[in-house]
Amino acid sequence: MTPNSLLLPELRQMLAENDIAEMKEFCTALHPASTADFMVGLSPSEIWSILKNVDVIDRANIFSYFDQEIQIQIIESAPRDEIAEFIEFLPSDERVDILDEVEPEVVDELMPLISSEEQQDIERLSAYPEETCGAEMSSDFVRLNEKMTVRQALNEISNQTHILETISYLYVLDYREHLVGLISAKELLRRIGKPDVILSTFMKKDLITVQADANREEAVKLVAKYDFIAIPVVDSKGKMLGIITHDDILDTAIDEMTEDAHLSAAVNPLENSYMETGLFVLARKRFLWLALLLFGAITTAFILNFFEDINNKIIWLVAFLPMIVSTGGNTGGQSATLVISALATGDISLKDLRKIFVREIYMGLLLGLAMGICGLINALIIHGHDVPVSQLLIVPTAVFLIVFTSNLTGALLPLLFQRIGWDPALMSNPFVAGISDTLGTFIYMLLALCLLVPLLN
Repeated sequence: MTPNSLLLPELRQMLAENDIAEMKEFCTALHPASTADFMVGLSPSEIWSILKNVDVIDRANIFSYFDQEIQIQIIESAPRDEIAEFIEFLPSDERVDILDEVEPEVVDELMPLISSEEQQDIERLSAYPEETCGAEMSSDFVRLNEKMTVRQALNEISNQTHILETISYLYVLDYREHLVGLISAKELLRRIGKPDVILSTFMKKDLITVQADANREEAVKLVAKYDFIAIPVVDSKGKMLGIITHDDILDTAIDEMTEDAHLSAAVNPLENSYMETGLFVLARKRFLWLALLLFGAITTAFILNFFEDINNKIIWLVAFLPMIVSTGGNTGGQSATLVISALATGDISLKDLRKIFVREIYMGLLLGLAMGICGLINALIIHGHDVPVSQLLIVPTAVFLIVFTSNLTGALLPLLFQRIGWDPALMSNPFVAGISDTLGTFIYMLLALCLLVPLLN
């Protein structure tokens, strides 16, 4: 039995006795995450019956630590008027995400009960396409005017605190709500002894922002580069729309890494966690790519069939085929992984294509020479006693050419995908390996046709 389950009878007793004082103490004595954790196992209606007895801010803090599935069940089962009032106090970005998953008829019942201002905010944030910065931003941020004094700014912050996600950064706007400056809370507090100083005299004006319609990965890169706690989101005219906080950036980064990890293994990204995904759904997402790769491998079979006469004449050729094609696949996979990772972190971009091309040519030559020597050693170990060295030289030659071409292919294909607007992670290791297998088989057999068959005739 877990500690959480041991506490459930006590919580149910509080509910049965309608002990409001005990329920309030339970909700405020612990960290909100622990409070939510202890309530897992109660029904959605039981959870809401406890939460509604505490201040709406505490209620929202605890609510945010439940799994989204539980959050949705609470919203759908609790009285509409109570939930509508509660939703107005949720962080703007979180409530949009939750309402997107709630049954549409429930949302239709809730929206008229929400204030018109909050309705407009929900509709505005919901309009941004998924995976854009606009879809990730929160409209809860400190709004200050450039003509305010330190005293006025402190008073304004006090008035806005109940709706804010963070006050680490204070955003200074002009009368058109364009972002013109930023002040850290630390800088403002340093001037608390000079209450009449105007904000515009010490605010930071050289600001890093993201466009609302930009891909959310851009925000991840900027926050990682500059160590921001939050980054402002603006429209094309510089109007301040919202902020993306570091916790949302972390969630986004995890989502992107998970998606890239799935794609790199040729698996369609999962909507839910691994354990929450049904077997048939998981099998379908894997099968589609596996089937595509299987049919793609037919080209290798066609090549071998085309060169069947050579294989019949030179039996030992086939012995080295797995080594050669796997070396090409491994080389291409390494190159693709390095380039995809560099693209994801912003280390390289499409404008670096020429440099990358030249760099990978040299890398292919170095690796090709080194692996070619290794290939020759393997060939001598396996068939050095019964096959002339002049014939075995085809193995290191093939390894050199295959490593060179696979290295270049693995590096350039993700850039090609980026150029045409596809996710570079689609050019995953299985796909690179499949392409390298086909190239490797063709190069090996073609060399055999050109170099070995004349020696045997």
